[in-house]
Amino acid sequence: MSAETSRRLLFDMLRIRSVEETIAARYGEQKMRCPTHLSVGQEAVAAAAGAVLKPTDLAVSGHRAHAHYLAKGGSLKAMIAEIYGKVTGCARGKGGSMHLIDESVGFMGSTAIVGGTVPVGVGLSYPMKLNNTGQIACVFLGDAVPETGVFFESVNFAVVKQLPVLFLCENNGYSVYSPLSVRQPPGRKLYELVAGFGLTTHHGDGNDARAVHAALSDGVAAIRRGEGPRFYEFETYRWREHCGPNYDNDIGYRSIAEYEAWKLRDPVPALQRALIAEGVISEADVATMQATIDAEIDEAFAFAEASPFPPAEDAFADVYAADALVSAAG
Repeated sequence: MSAETSRRLLFDMLRIRSVEETIAARYGEQKMRCPTHLSVGQEAVAAAAGAVLKPTDLAVSGHRAHAHYLAKGGSLKAMIAEIYGKVTGCARGKGGSMHLIDESVGFMGSTAIVGGTVPVGVGLSYPMKLNNTGQIACVFLGDAVPETGVFFESVNFAVVKQLPVLFLCENNGYSVYSPLSVRQPPGRKLYELVAGFGLTTHHGDGNDARAVHAALSDGVAAIRRGEGPRFYEFETYRWREHCGPNYDNDIGYRSIAEYEAWKLRDPVPALQRALIAEGVISEADVATMQATIDAEIDEAFAFAEASPFPPAEDAFADVYAADALVSAAG
């Protein structure tokens, strides 16, 4: 891996972590009036995917989408404004944290419906195959999504048609408060289950950003060569509660010891230490990165605070396809 790519991975991970920690710190101000699902602890997969995908590739995600949106190039100002419900938000204040979109960078939307964007991502890939565009569609998903019927149908269609789809699973071990042990029989592995559909799968450590990047680079290259869809599962861990800015280790569904064990594997300082030891960056470089990120975050929150709320007449605009077409036409 080049030094430039290594530095980009660290910068993007620091940026995602800092953005979400700031959201958590400011959520109590009661100005972000929508549910937020944070991915603190899971930054490595998103950052690696963002470094591998091209701007022309398309991506979709689920409810825990901040990192995916930012890694794909989405505007931080527009994301924070959206969480504030402002008209300058990426969905004009209508979607909130779970409904992010920026078509200009190929982020085609996220949704609160578990598995809801999987068929959308597969659908986006079909014209890529028909028109031989060289693009791929990336479907970000969690470990609960392979338990949905729409996932089975979509994967089967992608395999039958040999579509250029990257199914990218961040397995953080829980669906809300339910561990895999109460959702899957003993010994079953998600990547092995999905392999039964006839596509190549991979399983790896989601806290090792450079390993994730290397694996995805190989997989994406194969997809671009026309070798069909791929499913990549990376094990990781969310530190904060399922939904919200707090910690929930005290409510009984997971233990403090488990949380602390995963926290020791924090992907951000792990990469930072490795790059400093290798001479790729210095402590001063990291400080400069953090200062740049902090300034951008301050600017984004100031932008969101200063932006207006949508006018009342916008409530029913762009709700139906016909409305959107009329708006676009004139």
